[in-house]
Amino acid sequence: MIRARRNLSLVIGGVLVTMLVLLGLFGPLLARHDPLTIDLRLALAGPDLVHPLGCDALGRDILARLLYGARLSLAVSISVVTLSLVGGSLIGGSAAIAGGRIDAMVMRCVDIILAFPGFLLAIALAAILGPGLIELVIALTAMGWTGYARLVRGEILSLREREYVRAATTLGAPASRILIRHLLPAIAGPIAVQATFGIGGIIVAEASLSFLGLGAAPPTPSWGNMLDAGRAFLLVAPHLTTAPGLAIGLSVLGFNLFGDGLARLAGRRS
Repeated sequence: MIRARRNLSLVIGGVLVTMLVLLGLFGPLLARHDPLTIDLRLALAGPDLVHPLGCDALGRDILARLLYGARLSLAVSISVVTLSLVGGSLIGGSAAIAGGRIDAMVMRCVDIILAFPGFLLAIALAAILGPGLIELVIALTAMGWTGYARLVRGEILSLREREYVRAATTLGAPASRILIRHLLPAIAGPIAVQATFGIGGIIVAEASLSFLGLGAAPPTPSWGNMLDAGRAFLLVAPHLTTAPGLAIGLSVLGFNLFGDGLARLAGRRS
């Protein structure tokens, strides 16, 4: 606890992450307006007591759309990171345990995927699959699992010669049991750090794809399509882009600081 208090990155990041999670879970309950309700009389209205962050070009409350967008960004990010973590860990771990040609074949596939710029690959997949949340998760997962595969493979290669792993192998334990029961729990710390940084990256990627029209389809509130809708009014109503821009920035900052704090804690304990 004392170490955590001295770790400002962990504390500040934890506060920002907690706020984002709470807004994602309970924000829609706090919204006083429907994010889809159109009122052209309030088009481009500035902040006031009724609409604290103002209204967009269709008179929709920006605060309500921001809160609903937080839930979408959080849901997409957690889904992508979870799928990438599980898939990448199993693939990388299995390759490390199998060794030989299987390991070489799997890692060459990983290298081929990593040879393409990750975001451009996600754009291509999203364009092929079409707009939609499920398609967005698939595209981002296809981009993200390789990092976990390489991380887990490298860690397991250094652990598989440990005495307890050799003992389990000598006793006839199957490779799947050794991987799931012994090896993966031993590297939970680095995986958690990687996942925390990954959530921040996915938030940016989701917002970017939605900004390009390849993510959540309007009128679904998303921070990315809010930025896209507001860029035409930057000089007239800058509040349309300020709110979602700050939300994205603070969210990414929070997860990056939290991941940095976890990495420092893991380094002190090791």
